[in-house]
Amino acid sequence: MAAEWLLSAVLIAISSPAFGHFETVRPLWTRIARWLVYLAITGLIGATLGRPWTFVWVIGLPLAGAVFHVAWCRRHGINPLTAEPRDRYEQLRAARRR
Repeated sequence: MAAEWLLSAVLIAISSPAFGHFETVRPLWTRIARWLVYLAITGLIGATLGRPWTFVWVIGLPLAGAVFHVAWCRRHGINPLTAEPRDRYEQLRAARRR
């Protein structure tokens, strides 16, 4: 199960600093809780379903999220990598929180 945890840790270590600047309005505790839940589910799947399904989770969830993110951004006229135009991105995020 060490490989699954290593891959999960690498994904967290890369994605948190790379995409954290887009999460300016979400409190720190919710961002940390999200990663803790991800790791807990990783451990639960590894303990119950086994290694193949753990890798499906560890790779599949971020991949599904990335596909959704790109489609959502393109549908709303936002660059999926830079969130530009930034004012439009912030406006849509604020509307989603209501």
